[in-house]
Amino acid sequence: MPAALAYPLAALAEIAGCFAIWSWWRLGASAAWLVPGIVALVVFGWLLAQVETVAAGRAFAAYGGVYIAASILWMWLAEGHRPDRWDTLGTAVCLLGAAIILAAP
Repeated sequence: MPAALAYPLAALAEIAGCFAIWSWWRLGASAAWLVPGIVALVVFGWLLAQVETVAAGRAFAAYGGVYIAASILWMWLAEGHRPDRWDTLGTAVCLLGAAIILAAP
């Protein structure tokens, strides 16, 4: 699976899974939130394992930049907190780093 497809889907699954746990633990949501949260985290792991690379660490490192960008988008779209210039700059730097890792020969 191409990283350009796997990474955004993996980020969505990871954030959804983590947010389900956050909602239960920090926001007092029902423990039933844990079931879809665990499923989402399993999907996340499966998606990340689909990236073609010779080293898992490289796939994980490049994914980190995409995860940061997705987390900032989540903060904005799901939680209603608009990113500031530092969030935007930091995200751009992380995506550049991920691109460098992915583009390496």
